[in-house]
Amino acid sequence: MIEKREFYIDGKWVAPAVPNDLAVIDPATEEPCAVISNGSAADVDRAVAAATRAFGPWSATPLAERVAMLNKLGEIMERRNGEMAEAISLEMGAPIDLATESQATCGPWHLGGFLKALEDFSFEHPHGKNEIVLREPIGVVGLITPWNWPINQIALKVIPAVAVGCTCVLKPSEISPLSGLLWAEFMHEAGFPAGVFNLVNGDGPGVGEAISHHPGIDMVSFTGSTRAGIAISKGGAETIKRVTLELGGKSPNIVFADADLDRSIRRSVVHCMENTGQSCNAPTRMLVQRKVYDEAVDLAVKHGSSVTVGNPRENGGHIGPLVSQAQFNKVQGLIEAGIAEGARLVLGGPGRPEGFNRGWFVRPTIFADVSNDMRIAREEIFGPVMAMIPFDDEDEAIEIANDTPYGLAAYVQTGDTECGQRVARQLRAGMVRINGAGLSVGHPFGGYKQSGNGREGGAWGLEDFLETKIVGWR
Repeated sequence: MIEKREFYIDGKWVAPAVPNDLAVIDPATEEPCAVISNGSAADVDRAVAAATRAFGPWSATPLAERVAMLNKLGEIMERRNGEMAEAISLEMGAPIDLATESQATCGPWHLGGFLKALEDFSFEHPHGKNEIVLREPIGVVGLITPWNWPINQIALKVIPAVAVGCTCVLKPSEISPLSGLLWAEFMHEAGFPAGVFNLVNGDGPGVGEAISHHPGIDMVSFTGSTRAGIAISKGGAETIKRVTLELGGKSPNIVFADADLDRSIRRSVVHCMENTGQSCNAPTRMLVQRKVYDEAVDLAVKHGSSVTVGNPRENGGHIGPLVSQAQFNKVQGLIEAGIAEGARLVLGGPGRPEGFNRGWFVRPTIFADVSNDMRIAREEIFGPVMAMIPFDDEDEAIEIANDTPYGLAAYVQTGDTECGQRVARQLRAGMVRINGAGLSVGHPFGGYKQSGNGREGGAWGLEDFLETKIVGWR
């Protein structure tokens, strides 16, 4: 049993103000694998006080010195990648190969994007004859991160915040806290001054709410559910603090008849099921042109059947369990809702996969003949569940794709380059990928509508943590 009861505050590991043990559950076994402490408002007060003391000196530290520490952090992340992968696999059930090759490596990858952006970033520039515009760190920032891609989101928040001169208080998800605690070790080893980075574990109603309401915190950056994002926005409104949000998604994936159908369906199914479907940008609504719809359903079943479920400790390309019992129950309930509402179940379904009688494992599931008003087409399931919807023409595809409260990501599969570009410009989403195209390091990550506000990554991520000041003289 791992015991990690202390918080990282003011450059030291300290005991919580009030002892309050919280078990971390291994989703593959349903057994406790670690014990942490559930923090309180008093712990947040201590962390904010440390960050406030550190802000003046840190914001005045030359950029070159801050960059040198970030480079040191990058070296540590690379060297200790295996430790980070093991922590992520244990706490949230990511298969060890995925945790090693994709999850843990998010930190160095995003660091590279921020360092590249800093090379050309202007913190001051002239405006008019006797004026200058300054970009200054906003102050003490509260960072609240999720459990599904834990280091991805910690890196996207902590790195730009400290790079531009902010100090921070991090609350990682209480469901997946081990990776955050390891990150604190990395920051300490890299030599960041006391108070620049602080970590307080805890849940949303306790530590999360204390951060969003705290008058000493100038900004909150949150990634998680839309419901929680609304609560944090309301809390931040009391002190008019800036709140940036990266929230849910229900991403459409438009497959036109002229696409390379087998290749398009295969990569779309694999992407949807990756990380056991627990990705906010997963292509969960597959919209297929009617003339190839039946063939596409058959291909989706074929490629979906090749998605295997396995022990996250074992090597391989399988998917692991969902992160928690609450998530398991939610996914099971939505699968049942899809059946009840008349969608055609073509793969998977309720219950655990064959051979599993414990752990929060689910069956990769595909529904066909879904209408866009069904719950499985409207709600973010956050599990390996895909809904297939037919459409007739381009206009109908765009209408269905945009008929969602979310707007994080969208995908287009077509053999017509002009069509892909034309459709992409009409989709109400922050990120559109055509024919499986990847996105380069430092790209803006974020969405429209209830998928949030602000953008993470590269220069856009730096800007989120800066205030703008104009100075004029005569």
